[in-house]
Amino acid sequence: MLLKELSALASPLNDQQIGQLQQAASELSPHQLAWVSGYFWGISQTSGATQPINQAAAAVSSQPAGKLSIIFASQTGNAKGVAEALKEEAAAAGIAVELFDASDYKGKNLAKETHVIIVASTNGEGEAPDNAIELHEFLQSKKAPKLDNLHYGVIGLGDSSYEFFCQTGKDFDAFLSKQGATPFIERVDLDVDYEAPAAEWRKQALDKVKEALASEAQSAQVVQLPVGQAAHTSQYSKQNPYTATLLTSQKITGRDSGKDVRHIEIDLDGSGLTYQPGDALGVWFENSPELASAILKQVGLTGDEVVEVDGDSISLQKALVEKYEITSANPQLVTQYAELSGSKKLEKLATDKDKLRQYSGNTQVIDVLSEKKAKLTAEQLVGLLRRLTPRLYSIASSQSEVDEEVHLTVGVVEYQQGDETRFGGASSFLSHRLEEGGDVKVFVEHNNNFKLPQDDNAPVIMIGPGTGIAPFRSFVQERDNRDAEGKNWLFFGDRTFTQDFLYQVEWQKYLKSGIVNQLDVTFSRDQQEKVYVQHRILEHSAQVWQWLQDGAYIYVCGDATRMAKDVHEALICVVEQHGQKTREEAEQFVNDLRKAKRYQRDVY
Repeated sequence: MLLKELSALASPLNDQQIGQLQQAASELSPHQLAWVSGYFWGISQTSGATQPINQAAAAVSSQPAGKLSIIFASQTGNAKGVAEALKEEAAAAGIAVELFDASDYKGKNLAKETHVIIVASTNGEGEAPDNAIELHEFLQSKKAPKLDNLHYGVIGLGDSSYEFFCQTGKDFDAFLSKQGATPFIERVDLDVDYEAPAAEWRKQALDKVKEALASEAQSAQVVQLPVGQAAHTSQYSKQNPYTATLLTSQKITGRDSGKDVRHIEIDLDGSGLTYQPGDALGVWFENSPELASAILKQVGLTGDEVVEVDGDSISLQKALVEKYEITSANPQLVTQYAELSGSKKLEKLATDKDKLRQYSGNTQVIDVLSEKKAKLTAEQLVGLLRRLTPRLYSIASSQSEVDEEVHLTVGVVEYQQGDETRFGGASSFLSHRLEEGGDVKVFVEHNNNFKLPQDDNAPVIMIGPGTGIAPFRSFVQERDNRDAEGKNWLFFGDRTFTQDFLYQVEWQKYLKSGIVNQLDVTFSRDQQEKVYVQHRILEHSAQVWQWLQDGAYIYVCGDATRMAKDVHEALICVVEQHGQKTREEAEQFVNDLRKAKRYQRDVY
């Protein structure tokens, strides 16, 4: 029954009471309305039903309403995906549940919660993802509330190849515990092959939450109703990718370039997939059959052996091509193979975490196995390997420009190892093994942490050397199609002008038409002294500062190891110099830009 219809019926309420009820209801969420309905019903069933409402409310106001809140701290979308699955499973189990992006969640509201699960990925060198910076800082501050009534769980996602594995999840666990919250389930830190253990953890966590909330609901007589409808999502996802068609794979570096960079066009016709500038395309790929055969030969197997994968019995050769990561090594593989093979070199590496991480990050699986020959069983081999995961590529097109296509800018991983050439798994699949017209399984990974400003009049500074240029091609196409009035400034860098100026003709066209207002480029090998994008930023520091004063948004895409750090340092120097601030004040200024989403990064 709608409140506005109450006055038309024989209601026990007078007009003033109906008006007050309407106003109060308009300010409540679906979950709050459900709680209130149960609360009023409970009052009506007690002998003290005549007790004034404000006294009854005071009696229970100190206790939070029982529900599960899920908060995701996500950079590339993995944590968001786990959180969304958790929400769907909670709702299916009859649990009152709400899902929050960390950037939309007010930290003080934790004091009003009974059960919270945080799903957190880790960015860069142990940093919180951009969408969780504010919440992360709040929980470390003096403003963080006491959380004695809160029960929580934390699931961390990361890559053990990096030093600060799952650091953000560990941080949130420590912060909540320090404020008096109680973990209802032990934190779990998951590696890149996270899906199966994440699903098991979710089941255990929800069983505990359901039991606890059921007990609370009985004592409080709270009626739990559905918490609203989930937002529409595509039927295609990481778990259910769309089989698209490769239209184009065109080399866009010169004949004499030391790099092979491809412009990839993929047909999404009929898929219903949509994307926004800043999003990524997930690409499922098949490994090189030749590489699979070389690995099998190295460990004394034929490939005809049968292994179990996801409940199916398939040949080992097929498993290596389609199911397992057989290009990039990782610390666990190196450590385990050291034990299996008895390699003194690998055993020594395994005792030094820094050297182990460096070695595994720069060595492929076949070369680890070649350190010392050892005969393995099929089970031992697959036990060494991680499951295959899709690669995420920044989308290099605006859908308003290319309609039902999606474009990528892919740098082919290729280097010499002795007399042999090593290739990256996904990049060589897209560039060498997949023919035009061939099938490729894809999905869209939305990235709300790397988005154009809603205000089309806002200035935009884009810093994208090498293949980091990809999202800025989509940005400029989008702003062109939207007739955005805001100014656009692009910084681009690569090795040489003649061989490596990616999309040169397009940028010159945009510059001539006025869509791009300023284009500053640098080519590190065209002169004796190396010059990079951070140097160009410092050369134009006064102008960069003025753009910031005019409300500019800054975007950085590309290498996280060096470039992003150097650009970040250059921005601090710009603020320090032209804002007349101390180093500490300049760092805070840049950090505030990130919190305001005026400084966004897509780095890898």
